[in-house]
Parts: sequence; structure tokens; C-alpha cells
Amino acid sequence: MKNKPILIVAGEPYGIFFEIFFKSIKKEVYKSPLILICCKKSLMVQMEKLNFNKKIRVLDPKNLGQNKIDNNKINLIDVKLHNSNIKKLKLKSIYIEKCFNFAFRLIKNGYTDKLINGPINKRTFLNKKFLGVTEYIASKFNKKKIGMLIYNKKLSVSPLTTHLPLKFVSKKITKKLIEEKIVIINDFFKKRLLLNPKIAVTGLNPHCESIDKFNEDEKIVSSAIKSLFKKKINIKGPYPADTIFLKANRKKFNVILGMYHDQVLAPIKTLFEYDAINVTMGLPFLRVTPDHGPNEKMFGQNKSNPLSLIQSIKFLDKR
Repeated sequence: MKNKPILIVAGEPYGIFFEIFFKSIKKEVYKSPLILICCKKSLMVQMEKLNFNKKIRVLDPKNLGQNKIDNNKINLIDVKLHNSNIKKLKLKSIYIEKCFNFAFRLIKNGYTDKLINGPINKRTFLNKKFLGVTEYIASKFNKKKIGMLIYNKKLSVSPLTTHLPLKFVSKKITKKLIEEKIVIINDFFKKRLLLNPKIAVTGLNPHCESIDKFNEDEKIVSSAIKSLFKKKINIKGPYPADTIFLKANRKKFNVILGMYHDQVLAPIKTLFEYDAINVTMGLPFLRVTPDHGPNEKMFGQNKSNPLSLIQSIKFLDKR
């Protein structure tokens, strides 16, 4: 099916998602039908609060394949949020999981291969069971070899370890893991983006140097890079993390693999702010999310930037 629908799990019901969603569909036109999965009552409350007017088409998830849909209305799969009390964290998490489960069933049934989820409070939803939503979704499809890609067409980054406390990072880094992540990145760029990527890898230590007898950059990172280069992957490094993002250096690469989360996410967000999206590599479908959190403190204020959600929808709309 051309222009397969994009399923959109609204995510945190008391975050900024509805605001940025309204702004996204008001500002842009998309070819792929958008199907919002959330509570109709919550949606209507926010439409009124934010003075957004558009008709809602409630869909029956059991008969989606029989209906031709477009974006003239908000296409909605209604998932009831029975308690609007923001303090009822357990009920809120059950609601978000129900929304995800609707999307997962439709994907597994072959209805579409495109998913966006709105920002989610990982601390309350995941309850320390997963490092992040990336890992949560991968578990539902029994996928262990996955990767997080913060994507911008000018430069993307991928952390080797995701939401892992810094004190555990060095223990997690292995030659096998680096090789696995690089293969995932290389395959994703070739198959999904139709691009043979130029990949840079950072070192773990400042300046790739260490006063310790065991230097991970020499013993592990360099060894993995040499092995991958022999396999005809366009890869270089390790580079010091404090200089690889200089303008002259970053122009040489499509993607930079860092050893830990903030090592590469802090620079990319500084460079592009909201003009980047979070893509999960290694899934049997395309999953994208805006590259920012739910920002519950801004709930209902109508001051949030929708660019990352717009770019998320555009990314899937082209595929």
C-alpha cells in the first residue's frame, strides 16, 4: 500500500504532545494518513483549551483495512483514560501501555510499518524495567540488536550505551557491542536511507588517553574499528569527543557513534536543537519519536516548539 498510515501513540497525557500535534497538522500537509491513538476525551479537552478546531473520525481498530482514510479529519483510535487524576501514575502507565498495544497489534498484523510515539516520562512509565522506551518497544518484538539514532540529514549520532548511569559505561563497552552497533547503523543507512554512510567513532576517555594501565580506546575501540574497516565498512576513529563535533570535522561524516548517551546527544541538540528526531534501528518497522521529553511543566501553555514532531512525521511520510 502506497503512503501507509502513520500510527501515532500520543504518549504522556499531561505533556506537550497534543499542543505540538495540533501545530504539526496545522502547519504541514502529509500524504500518509495519520492515526492518533489516545483518549478522545483528553484530546477534546486539549482542543478546546488550545483553541484548535478539527473534526474527529473515530476508527474501529478491527476494521481499519476496510476503510479509506485521509487527513481531512483527525483519525482516532479511542483508548479510554478512566481517571484524569495526574497523581494516579499506575493508571496513567496502564493507559499508555494500552495505546502502545493497539499500535503493536496493527503493526504485527501488517496494517502498517510506521510508528511515532509522543514523549513519555520514562521514570514513571518504565519503572526501572527498561533503560528507555527504545528497549521497551524492542522487547515487544523480541529484538535485542537495536540502536538509537538521533537523526538529522546533515549529521546523525548514535550512543553505544543509552540511558545507562555513567559509572556502568566502561564495563558495558566491548568490541562485540561496538561491531554490532556499527553493523546496525551501516545496514539502516543503506536499506532505509539509501546511503552508504561515513561513520566516525569517539573514544571513551578524554583525548582518547588514560592514566590507567588499561586504555579502552586502544584495547577495545581501536580494535573494533580495524576489524570493521576490514569488512569494507566506511569507518574511522577513535576520535576525541571534544573535537569531533568541530565544523570541519563533522562535515566529513554522516553519523558519529559515541560511547555513551550525553557524549553525543548533548552536541547534536546544541547544533540542531529541535531539528532532529529519535529513530530506532533494528526493528521490523520504522519507529520514530520527537527528540525531547514530555515537558509536563509546559502542559497547556501553548509555547512548545513542534519542529521535532513535524520532522518525525515528514521522515515517515517519505517512506
